[in-house]
Amino acid sequence: ADTVRPEAKRTVARLHELGIERIAMVTGDNERTAHAIADQVGIDEVYADLLPEEKVDVIRDLTADAETGDGGRLPWDRTGGVAMVGDGVNDAPALATATVGVAMGAAGTDTAIETADVALMGDDLTRLPYLVALARRANHVIETNVWASLGVKVALAAAAPFGLVSVVHAVVIGDMGMSLAVTGNAMRLAGVDPGE
Repeated sequence: ADTVRPEAKRTVARLHELGIERIAMVTGDNERTAHAIADQVGIDEVYADLLPEEKVDVIRDLTADAETGDGGRLPWDRTGGVAMVGDGVNDAPALATATVGVAMGAAGTDTAIETADVALMGDDLTRLPYLVALARRANHVIETNVWASLGVKVALAAAAPFGLVSVVHAVVIGDMGMSLAVTGNAMRLAGVDPGE
């Protein structure tokens, strides 16, 4: 039987804690082995005995479920989507099809790493929850920066014609000031802790 990574069960549990409801195993391994491993780590959905093109079909079906609301949505993706984690040549087509493809870098093949949207340089499954937390925080920071920048620029543009703000101040505050504010706000991403 395949050996389960010691961190796999903890990683699946942490992903569930982060609100990711659907975690599926999509594998070319035989169904009995796949179900045994899934039971050990807490995965409910298993798609086994799959060729690479069949993995693509499963990812497409899961994506359609997420987009129509039939399945769980990724917390950071309001439109629904599927993140696929893989490391082999057989995973590359599915990684390319997923909303977000994540390659496990250290153990991953060059094909999987080049195909994926994100490559984790270590072969450590516990970094997946960190990736989710970082993605959520990054989206929040981006939204905050965009709306704050637009708000300040609109306020300055409205105030300048009435003489409430000089054009020089509008340019300095609207460009340089907001650039510094946006950069400072983005620095909060450094505070996302990978955890242990």
